[in-house]
Amino acid sequence: MDIINPATGVVFSTIKSDTKQTLNSKLENLRKGQKSWKKVTINNRLNCIKKFGKLIQENKFVLAQILTSETGKPLQQSLNEILGAQNRIDHLSQYAEKWLEPEVLVDEGATLEHIKYEPLGVIANISAWNFPYNVGYNVFLYALVAGNSVLYKPSEFATLTGKQFETYLHLAGIPEDVFQCVIGDGSLGQHILEAEVDGYFFTGSHKTGSHIYQTVAPKMVPVQLELGGKDPLYVTEDVVDVKQAAINAAEGAFYNNGQSCCAIERIYIAERIYDEFVEAFTEEVKSYKIGDPNDLSTFIGSLTRAQQLGVLKDQVEDAVVKGATLLTGGSTIDGEGYYFEPTVLANCNHDMKVMIDESFGPIIGLQKVSSDEEATTLMLDTEYGLTSAVFSNNEERAIRILDNMNSGTVYWNCCDRVSPKVPWSGRKNSGLGSTLSSQGIRAFVQPKAYHLRMLS
Repeated sequence: MDIINPATGVVFSTIKSDTKQTLNSKLENLRKGQKSWKKVTINNRLNCIKKFGKLIQENKFVLAQILTSETGKPLQQSLNEILGAQNRIDHLSQYAEKWLEPEVLVDEGATLEHIKYEPLGVIANISAWNFPYNVGYNVFLYALVAGNSVLYKPSEFATLTGKQFETYLHLAGIPEDVFQCVIGDGSLGQHILEAEVDGYFFTGSHKTGSHIYQTVAPKMVPVQLELGGKDPLYVTEDVVDVKQAAINAAEGAFYNNGQSCCAIERIYIAERIYDEFVEAFTEEVKSYKIGDPNDLSTFIGSLTRAQQLGVLKDQVEDAVVKGATLLTGGSTIDGEGYYFEPTVLANCNHDMKVMIDESFGPIIGLQKVSSDEEATTLMLDTEYGLTSAVFSNNEERAIRILDNMNSGTVYWNCCDRVSPKVPWSGRKNSGLGSTLSSQGIRAFVQPKAYHLRMLS
């Protein structure tokens, strides 16, 4: 498999792909290894995970350069991700034993009632390239602490980072037959779906997630899907500082080049502040430094996948033809690599693809609204249900709107944020199941109920 630097379009590394035969061999080893791993105490498993976290932080600069070289993510944002992902390890350190230890429900009387939480077995983690540390940690670290073995398939666009996970987990004491990385494209992913696995945990597009769900359904094993979004933001007329709201909204839309499932992808603005907000928002986007991802001052690097350039160009053309105003950007950038100008489209409506279809790039549509009711209706007009946000100075008003949102996460005066203490989940085409929080810890175990009666 060729590894391409998306900032240059040049192949800079080649790595051997797995085959169906090597995949099956690794799965056989993982099944054997899991039988021993589940007998290791939770505390000792956690110690391995803590050591892994320490090793990652000690080598963060090298690891950030690897991540940047294969995804085009600006180096500072790669460092931010590696540093930020440590909070998953901190969360496990604090809560894993509490949520995985056996529970005593009835401890007196003729029959005692207990619950034990047993690992699922061998977990397949088919992961994503846009935030491989964050979304990877959400699955494979939690699965390992729960006593599972893990077959980890990184995206083909984050292959080298996936191999680093394997290296450092083994250095941290995770046995080789408990965590294995497999390398390949979609054809290898299909082999994983056909293999004997005890649970599937996928992060990626709705199209692929739907295929996984339908393919493995006859196995009746746990399936969890973290998919895309078309995340809305509503900015009310009572925000304290319109310019600051615009700055915050722009970062939520364009961080990591908009290549985030929880990035803001459409913004509704109260008509009273619409012109002021649009002007401030556009000014902020125009200030973003575009260029070499290895420059720590770069905010917009290259897109990771060349094919996304066509998607973004099509959304711009569709919006302009249907009456949108192109305020900045709108085109690919000449030269090496997969670069697209940060793009702001005003006067948008829901006849336009940019307001309905997932963009996953540095593009945003802005639409004027006349009331909370209109904003709510438009925010709900989507096949997705990942996040929704409201910027307002009135908490009661904001909560009333957020209560109506059919999404797994809602934000008041913030956006594009994940915390390990609360669940991360999607609705409708944004997926099913939860990672993080107590629910994310228990996603990797199955309960066994004990009814214990002493014969007299």
